[in-house]
Amino acid sequence: MRLFTSCRGQATTETVLLFPVFVIFIIFIIKIFGLLVLTQKMEIAGFYAARRYQLQSHTTDYLQRWDRNFLKKDIEKKVEDYLGFNNAGMRRFLSLRKLNIKIETQSTWTKVTLTVFTRPPRIKFLCKYDKLQLCENDTSCLAGYAFLCEKGGQIQVIKYVGPNERVLPYVRPES
Repeated sequence: MRLFTSCRGQATTETVLLFPVFVIFIIFIIKIFGLLVLTQKMEIAGFYAARRYQLQSHTTDYLQRWDRNFLKKDIEKKVEDYLGFNNAGMRRFLSLRKLNIKIETQSTWTKVTLTVFTRPPRIKFLCKYDKLQLCENDTSCLAGYAFLCEKGGQIQVIKYVGPNERVLPYVRPES
């Protein structure tokens, strides 16, 4: 009994024809995974920015200039670094374009809004078709086509934090 006999095998035509289909699925999965990673990283970065602003901001008018000029810019720099704006490979993988941090201080709450603008992934074989012919006036299809081929999108995270509740050091009455 011979283990390896000379039998005619399956033609490689099916394999060669299915390879581009598998590549298309891999590209879609990688892009979807990239958006999920970006969303999770934004949640973490939003919590960091809100909590740091809560703990290091000031209530006096004189020191609020320091909050706007130094603290907000430092938080923005750290968040950009964490999200991957300073890494060319990560910036290209996640299609990052711009980051916007907006901090609104009210009497009881501070609202920290992180907005990341992304470029369109521009998958060439999807974008070569006419969008009106492809979507036939379906609004969700038109929005998806606009995200994939024309303008990209934006992801926004909003965090609310209370006033600065640091415990003041205990001061004895006689001192």
